[in-house]
Amino acid sequence: MSQESTKAMIAEVFSDIAQGIKSGQFKKKVRIGLTILGSEHGVDEMIKAARLAKMKYDDFEIVLIGQEVEGFESVVVESAEEGHKRMTTMLEAGEIDGCVTQHFDFPIGVSTVGRVITPGLGRELIIATTTGTTSTNRVEGMVKNAVSGIAVAKACGIENPTVGILNLDGARQVERILNDIKGNGYEINFSDSLRADGGAVMRGNDLLAGTPDVMVCDSLTGNLLIKIFSSFTTGGNYEISGSGYGPGIGEDYDKVVNIVSRASGAPLIAEALRYCATCTQNKVLDIARKEYKAANEAGLEAAIKKVTEKNNKSVAEEEVTAPPKKVVTYSIAGVDILELENACKCLWKQNIYSESGMGCTGPIILVAEEDGEAAKKVLIDSEFIA
Repeated sequence: MSQESTKAMIAEVFSDIAQGIKSGQFKKKVRIGLTILGSEHGVDEMIKAARLAKMKYDDFEIVLIGQEVEGFESVVVESAEEGHKRMTTMLEAGEIDGCVTQHFDFPIGVSTVGRVITPGLGRELIIATTTGTTSTNRVEGMVKNAVSGIAVAKACGIENPTVGILNLDGARQVERILNDIKGNGYEINFSDSLRADGGAVMRGNDLLAGTPDVMVCDSLTGNLLIKIFSSFTTGGNYEISGSGYGPGIGEDYDKVVNIVSRASGAPLIAEALRYCATCTQNKVLDIARKEYKAANEAGLEAAIKKVTEKNNKSVAEEEVTAPPKKVVTYSIAGVDILELENACKCLWKQNIYSESGMGCTGPIILVAEEDGEAAKKVLIDSEFIA
């Protein structure tokens, strides 16, 4: 550590003591690392972000990992890869409490919960999730992303966050599973779409307006959304808005590592530091463990297994002959697109002619008017719709 870094650290200690005397209580500031090598915008952009965060916020310390920087405690490394190794070592040793970095490899079961500012109403929207893989099964992953998103929202001070499920493949199955565990005692507060048909399955309009506090999706979609929201005013190569891709959350994950992109600019990285500090101060990992424990006690794994096993035992693979064709004008919404073919053949087995289609809100089943109510009952009993 250089003489300048030592002086900066001593100055911060005395500042903490002075603030403690003034307030009557001493509270240790969390220490947040920032790896500064590897950005597409260069090291100076990362240092600019650190200076901006230091100017705006005084309740956490920033430790730079990369090169010596005047005014900051600094750890010198030779490459971005060495920076990641040093960051991990420092987290495990308790030398830093959290870290903001780029392009970090999380284990399966962990994915990041991002935060953006929506252009419609300027609301903060938590996107669960944006990088990493919570599960190799899409539906299971999105269900667990909801739990992770709720944990991060609570760490950010939202006591009873509203949850919406983005209208993607698997969304209706995710909704059914979450409703199952809600019915068994897990506290989840579903949002209602701003569109006239309402419901917890969110449309594109809800993304722009920031209708829920937490928007549930898969990581690839979330990654795309973060990039669009953060750089739509800059042409795409400079991410400026929001707080980045967020902390990696998993059922038993033990490190607060927040992700930014190599295309992220100083304003976003400064807010990512703030986001990381808030999550660290409010013990997001402890909250996540409590949320997963509550969800598991409400039958999370059994609810997921019921749906995924049903998908594996596909009706579509059976030899099912369609009943005589009818004019189909009665539409039934709410069937997940991944189950659309199975739902049709389930009706055929009950001698109800059906066809699949796509309405403006998503997949639909079409049957004759006179078969409408009977078809709905079959689909409800077979758990294709709620």
